[in-house]
Order: sequence, then C-alpha cells, then structure tokens
Amino acid sequence: MSSKKIVRLGDDRTGAGGQALPFAPAVRAGDFVFISGQVAMKENGEIEAGGIESQTRKTMENLIAALALADCTLEDIAKVGVWLDDPRDFWTFNRVYASYFPNGGPARSTVRSQIMVDAKVEIDAMVYKPLD
Repeated sequence: MSSKKIVRLGDDRTGAGGQALPFAPAVRAGDFVFISGQVAMKENGEIEAGGIESQTRKTMENLIAALALADCTLEDIAKVGVWLDDPRDFWTFNRVYASYFPNGGPARSTVRSQIMVDAKVEIDAMVYKPLD
C-alpha cells in the first residue's frame, strides 16, 4: 500500500432500515488512521438499548472493529474525541472506558453534545501506525 494515497476501509455499511451510511468507518492516510465517530449501533443498524454503561461497551466494541479494518488496536490510538449526550453520565462512562485501557489511555477530549442519532455516547479516534 502506498503511503501517498488515502484508503477508505469498510465503507459498505448500512444503518437502520438498510440505509447506506455515507462515510467510511476507517480511513488510512499514510502512517495515520482516522476512525469515524462510533456509536452503539448494532449489526441491524439499531442503537443498543440500555443506559450509558451498555452503550459505552457497544461503542468500544465498534471502535475496536473499526480499528481492525486498518490492522490497528486500541494500543495504536494517539487521541480520541468523546461526545456524551448527558454530562451526568460522565463518571459511569469514564469507568467503563478506563477498563479498555488498563495501562492508561490515549489523549482524549470529552464534551457534552446532542448526538445526531439516539445514542448516549460517540467516540472517534486518530491513530498513528506506520506502514512497514
């Protein structure tokens, strides 16, 4: 793979009702990988039922799956952005999130924002993984 081109990975996904999603879950640009915002979307395109704990776990599973499209893992992440629908969910979110990074996590920004779908959390990531 040439390091001078942009490669979109996994851009054949669908959301609720089989609607095509107009973005790639992962994009490699040279030594960098950008992961689109992941939410607690199940295979059928519906959002995981339940509270912030179950939605954070599903969102992290989806993040791990998007990373795998570019042969990356959580250990390769340089920075994540997190959007929470309700700031009262922060401490529960943080506890679940931390369980995925037992040795300390990447740089992170966390903000409160109304999310476009009926999700409680969204996470994107910037990854540095050199092509060898």
